[in-house]
Amino acid sequence: MTDPVSRCAWAGNDELYRHYHDHEWGVPLHDDQKLFEFLILEGAQAGLSWITVLRKRENYRAAFDDFDAARIARYTPAHIESLLQNPGIVRNRLKVNSAVLNAQKFLEVQAEFGSFDRFAWQFVAGRTVQNVRRSSADVPASTTGSDAMSKELKRRGFKFVGSTICYAFMQATGMVNDHTTDCFRHAQLNKG
Repeated sequence: MTDPVSRCAWAGNDELYRHYHDHEWGVPLHDDQKLFEFLILEGAQAGLSWITVLRKRENYRAAFDDFDAARIARYTPAHIESLLQNPGIVRNRLKVNSAVLNAQKFLEVQAEFGSFDRFAWQFVAGRTVQNVRRSSADVPASTTGSDAMSKELKRRGFKFVGSTICYAFMQATGMVNDHTTDCFRHAQLNKG
């Protein structure tokens, strides 16, 4: 039986992917802990497909204390070594180390801005950018906004925050609406 709902082409037929597309991707997110989760997961995705990371998401939540930045910022070298033995996550030393470093930097941003949310959303002037993408081929890998976010995060010492990763973060957290115009979610999320 075919699904009569029109979705972005990338959602495909995988039920996990469809659920993520239908309920999370592109929904404006203002919760610091969830924003931190996406920052870490998008960094973990570098060089991999998003579905690979999405399938490991629950393992990440368990391994990384439900993305509690204050706890992750205190991980010891021994804790990092134990994470590198965990087959439920992407066992890349640079990515695991960056999660700990990024947690420390995340806390610094929270202290300076009052919330990471306030910091992140400044790159879209505090509201979702409503794009008009007719097909996935129209969606760029990065924008001037993600370039600016990447540059500022790098200046602050964050790792795995290139412009493409930042744009994926912006898409996932609803800072931009990149659902294609034929997708049922485009209109639902277009509040501009």
